[in-house]
Amino acid sequence: MQTILGGNGTIGSVLAKELTKYTNSVRLVSRNPKKVNATDELFPADLSDPAMVEKAIAGSEVVYLLVGFEYSFEVWQEKWPKLMQSVIDACIQHNAKLVFFDNVYCYDSSVIAHMTEDSPVNPPSKKGMVRRQIADMLLAAVKSGKLTALIARSADFYGPNNDKSFLIEVVYKNIIKGKRPNWFMKADKKHSFTYTPDAAKATAILGNTPDAYGQVWHLPTDKNTLTGKEIISLFTKEMNVPDKIFILPMWLLKLLGLFMPLMKEMPEMMYQYDRDYVFDSSKFNESFNFTPTTYQKGVKETIAQTIG
Repeated sequence: MQTILGGNGTIGSVLAKELTKYTNSVRLVSRNPKKVNATDELFPADLSDPAMVEKAIAGSEVVYLLVGFEYSFEVWQEKWPKLMQSVIDACIQHNAKLVFFDNVYCYDSSVIAHMTEDSPVNPPSKKGMVRRQIADMLLAAVKSGKLTALIARSADFYGPNNDKSFLIEVVYKNIIKGKRPNWFMKADKKHSFTYTPDAAKATAILGNTPDAYGQVWHLPTDKNTLTGKEIISLFTKEMNVPDKIFILPMWLLKLLGLFMPLMKEMPEMMYQYDRDYVFDSSKFNESFNFTPTTYQKGVKETIAQTIG
């Protein structure tokens, strides 16, 4: 049994398909889970309840933690540590291995231009502090010898049917509405994006590779990192619209934050857009002989398959 906590999310639904290469026993856990594969076991659960987390994990060989919370520091601060502790405790109790799908918020701002698994951990944002806290909880449990786990980190991601992607929200959807695509801060800076089908495939590979545990892994991402302007140009060319862009500066983000809760959360993350943001996945690519999807192909497939 391989269990996905957050089974119908952006990565979870694609991961469920990938796991059928390794097992015919996949359990999807969320408030209202829906089958991805005909053989999926559905487990409705409120994961804020440790007892429900324990029941959801019981009988699992591998557990994938892919839960997504509202993009709010207060929500993350309240919910993430509690959930991580519940998952760690349940995995130890049931002797299940844990795969935690993480982001790059924990890294020091000085290394954003070239992030590797060995980059120093020193989060410059409040949300990053929460991510560091929960990663440290997992790593401490691993170090104690009680838990078998790994961390799979992704850059910002994009892909088909992915409404949570920055590229879908402010580039693709704006073009559909006849508006100019948006970008934060500086469009001449490089910015890595991980293609969601690659991320799901790689997460399944890691979860089913015994030697991968006890490590941090960067999920496969095209090494030919583009600037914001260059990746927007891929969208505008494919969608046959003028290659124009609207830059959202910091002062405008702060103004929008007065009226839009999501935008209120953005200013502290702008260090990821005022400089190059390059995510190095060579460790995974070389270990598993994996070639990430190019941005050119990924954008083409994202547009072709996204309903919007």
